[in-house]
Amino acid sequence: MKIKNIIVTFVSALAILFSTSVVSLAKVVGDKIILGAAISLTGKYSSNGVHTQNGYNMAVDRINEMGGIKVGGKTYKFDIIYYDDESNPKRAAQLAERLISQDGVEFMLGPYSSGLTKAIAPVTEKYGVPMVEANGASRSLFTKGYKYLFAVLAPANLYLDVAIETAVELNGGKGVRIAQAFEQDAFSQDVRLGILDAAERTGSKIIIDDKLPKELNDMAATLAKVKAVKPDVLVVSGHTKGALTAIRQIAEMKVDVPMLAMTHCDAAKLSKQHGKNSQYALCASQWHKTLTYKDDFFKDGMTYAADFEKLFGYDPPYQSAESSAALLVFKDAFERANTFDQKKVRDALADTNMQTFYGNIKFAEGGQNVDKPMVLFQVMCDDAGKCENKVVAPLKWASAELIHPIPKWSER
Repeated sequence: MKIKNIIVTFVSALAILFSTSVVSLAKVVGDKIILGAAISLTGKYSSNGVHTQNGYNMAVDRINEMGGIKVGGKTYKFDIIYYDDESNPKRAAQLAERLISQDGVEFMLGPYSSGLTKAIAPVTEKYGVPMVEANGASRSLFTKGYKYLFAVLAPANLYLDVAIETAVELNGGKGVRIAQAFEQDAFSQDVRLGILDAAERTGSKIIIDDKLPKELNDMAATLAKVKAVKPDVLVVSGHTKGALTAIRQIAEMKVDVPMLAMTHCDAAKLSKQHGKNSQYALCASQWHKTLTYKDDFFKDGMTYAADFEKLFGYDPPYQSAESSAALLVFKDAFERANTFDQKKVRDALADTNMQTFYGNIKFAEGGQNVDKPMVLFQVMCDDAGKCENKVVAPLKWASAELIHPIPKWSER
């Protein structure tokens, strides 16, 4: 793996220092297409920020090694200016302004999380800077009329409705009783709205509708209610920390629930952190390495995962995979536009219709990807305690049989 810049690349720094027209030179310096990104390298989203950066860097190196980007009869390579947004929306917006106004960046990659993407999107829109983002799924991002925002991932309201659909299907088509607890961020609240829609659509009933504490470190009050009222499904969305807290306290309190569905539990590496206590959790995922999508750069999910693990020492969560896919989208759009004119690149992005190792990508008018469904995997462990994530839903696409209901703690 080549050593990547963390704050400012050398070539872009030279452009800023010596150019009398920063904006005209910083977007392309020599044979480099300079992209900008504010990433959460510190703060509560730092773990997923690193996953995002690793995905970006891996794709930059792969594209550069395999011939780069061909525009106007010349060959270019990607480079990225990174700044740490500290998991702070206000800071993210300031850094987007800095990247565009001071560093002269004319093409952006997204940050981690919906909240930070919502902070940056008005800035990139104001300046007409195309942004391909991979980690902002809040559906409110796609109802603002933005013309320069493109998201490779499915919107947040679709993350866990497949869990409710699956529970109802397993219940003979009858509605189920749902308990839910959510972080108060844009992403998790959109996940919640998706559950409310699914409940209404399936004749299900929400019997617990709780907020997770700001620090995501305690959900004992919610779990005590779950033990008392015995719902059919427990849904939790609190990013990585929320997923880890849920598994820890469910095990400590011996909470029995037939189905547990969460967001971000692959990024949290549940089985590595909590071993067999994480078994049977259902995890909403934008991507899984066993899916059969293909492209020319990473071949397929299994190959991508093996290459990623060689570089970074761990199995890639979907946050890394979708971040890599964002670079493939930019490369495709630059080459079809055959220019660095921002408006023409924007138009090429809007016309994207491609398959990557991560999935199909086609953008609706609002900028969301409308061509790739969500999946659920389940943490499954053998008697020796070795755990794997296996795709179990939607049931028609499953590569393993869903274990339902979850065995009671007294029977494990």
